[in-house]
Amino acid sequence: MPDPAAPQRRVRALMGVVAASALAYPLLLCAVELVFAQLYLIRTGAVVAWGGLAVLCCVGVVAAVRWGAARPVRSPWLLAGLAPPVLYELWLVWPLLTR
Repeated sequence: MPDPAAPQRRVRALMGVVAASALAYPLLLCAVELVFAQLYLIRTGAVVAWGGLAVLCCVGVVAAVRWGAARPVRSPWLLAGLAPPVLYELWLVWPLLTR
């Protein structure tokens, strides 16, 4: 006997994938802008702004996928996964902050 909720779960999963893929281009834009802000323009304010926007896009992607899978959005692994990029960005910006 087929599960009557299966089509609804499938639609929700597909909506989560579509929502997550919609954030791919803004995330790519953030990455490109971060490269310019860090390596060419060397503006700390721009680095912080684009880095914060990139983190929000990453969290949005994970939240959309987890929502599509009908799982709670808050997860300690999400926060642990943000630690390496944050440390890397801090390492790149540290010489500008200590001047």
